Amino acid sequence: MQGTIDGFSYGAVTPVAAFLMACLGAALGLRCTTRSLRTERSFKAGWLALGATSIGSGIWTMHFVAMMGFTIDGVTIGYDKPITFASLAVVIGMVAVGIFVVGYRRATRMALVTGGTITGLGMATMHYLGMAGIRLEGRLEYDTLTVVLSVVIAVVAATTALWAAVSVQGFLAGLGASVVMGVAVSGMHYTGMAALSVHLHPAALTGDAATDSSTVPLLPLLVGPGCFLLLAAVVVMFDPLMVMGTPDWNDTRTGSRADGPAGAPARRQVPSFGTYADPASFHSRPRDPAPPGDW
Repeated sequence: MQGTIDGFSYGAVTPVAAFLMACLGAALGLRCTTRSLRTERSFKAGWLALGATSIGSGIWTMHFVAMMGFTIDGVTIGYDKPITFASLAVVIGMVAVGIFVVGYRRATRMALVTGGTITGLGMATMHYLGMAGIRLEGRLEYDTLTVVLSVVIAVVAATTALWAAVSVQGFLAGLGASVVMGVAVSGMHYTGMAALSVHLHPAALTGDAATDSSTVPLLPLLVGPGCFLLLAAVVVMFDPLMVMGTPDWNDTRTGSRADGPAGAPARRQVPSFGTYADPASFHSRPRDPAPPGDW
C-alpha cells in the first residue's frame, strides 16, 4: 500500500527555516572563499576549509530541518545515525573539493564548471544518502526524471553561486550568491522529495511494526552543525578584512592588478614601522628648493 506523504506538517515554518539555514551556510562559505583570495597562500587553505565546512553544514542542516516537517500518515519515522552523519561527511568532502578547485584556480571557466559540478553533486548525494538513512516499515521509490532534474538544479545553481563569489566583489554580490545557493539547496531538496513515493509494509498498517533501537530523532542531530555555523559566523564577523574591507584592490602606481592571476585582488604592500614604502622612489623624488638664505 502506498503511504500518504506530507512534507509540510508544520506549514511554512520548516521550509522557511530550512531555507534560512541554507542561506546562512552559503553566505559564510562563499564569504570565506572570497576571503581566501585576499590572503597569503599559507592561510588560504584554512579559509577554504572553513568555507567548505560552512556550506556543507548549511546544506545538511537545511535538509534535516526540512525533514522535520516530513511525515507519513500512520507511520513512525526514525533515522539511522551512522548513515545520517555519513551524509554530513560526504557533503563537506565534496563541497571542499569544489571550493578548493575554485579557490586555487580562480574564476576560470574550467575551474567554475568543475567546482560547481562537484559542489552540486555533493548537495544531491547528501540528500539521497540522508534519505537512505530513513527507517520505517516500508520502502522508498523515486521517479528517475525528477531525480535527474533535482541534480541539474543543484549543479547549475552551485556553479552560478561560485562564479558570483569569486568574480563579483561587494557585500550585496555575496548576499545574492548566498541566496542563489539557498534557492539551489531548497529547490533540489523539494524537487527530490517530489520524486519520492513510499510503499508501506503490512506490519506498518496493523501497528505491529517493531521499533528499531538504532534510530534516533532528528533534533539532537542538528545541535552540532548548528553550533558550528554560529562559531563560523563569529569568525567571519570579527575578521578585520571582512569587516573593514580593502579599498585598494588595484596597484596605485601602475593602475592594474599587481600580483596574481586574473580574478585575484592585488595584495597591498604595507611598510613596516621605520622603513620606507619604496626607497628607490624616495631617493629619486625631487626635493623642494630651500628658502633663500636658509643655510
